[in-house]
Amino acid sequence: MSDFRLWSYLASGPLLWLWVTLLAYWIGDALFRASGRRPWANPVLIAVALIAVGLQATGTRYETYFDGAQFVHFLLGPATVCLALPLQANLARVRRAALPVAAALLAGSVTAIVTALGVASLLGAGPDTLAALAPKSATAPVAIGIAEGLGGDPTLTAVLVLLTGMIGAVVVTPLLNALGFTDWRARGLAIGVAAHGIGTARAFQVHETAGAFASLGMGLNAVLTALIAPMILRLF
Repeated sequence: MSDFRLWSYLASGPLLWLWVTLLAYWIGDALFRASGRRPWANPVLIAVALIAVGLQATGTRYETYFDGAQFVHFLLGPATVCLALPLQANLARVRRAALPVAAALLAGSVTAIVTALGVASLLGAGPDTLAALAPKSATAPVAIGIAEGLGGDPTLTAVLVLLTGMIGAVVVTPLLNALGFTDWRARGLAIGVAAHGIGTARAFQVHETAGAFASLGMGLNAVLTALIAPMILRLF
């Protein structure tokens, strides 16, 4: 009984879940380093799994967890803006590749939306689910705003964005290696467009140029998705 009262007291504290989040990521990052930075040991994936198990084991509602950990969510915006720094350092390379970047951005953004909506429609997803799914390849703050504007569930969108980023971060390196892509600009742009912030973080771990182009792809894809997602959604 005393243990239950102690947990109830701790769980009511606003900073508990912030510390839990930081600890979970620290464990994930430690395991990632111990694995030799293998893509399957993605620290975000490990942290999410640990937090999910913890919430389930303690019977804690997501709303309670988010009330304490929302400071991390707030930092998504500033963290996204900070990605402009490596982009500035590689501005000359970006200018030289402006036309290929624009073509790849359009192809990647449209493909991400159309394939997701097409598969979901074939499986019988409803309008609300489709609206939540359409912006899943954009960075979280933008994707949630787009989903709300389209009438989708922002919570579902947040989950889909997280899953998209984690899957992208895990498969990108072995997939692009298998396909024989060696241009770090192309590799970075691809993961930035397809898997937003989590994928961009992975790109920076692999190569600085890849990270710079991933941040470019993530930022531009967020803008383009906001423009074209509503138009494409009407087709479904």
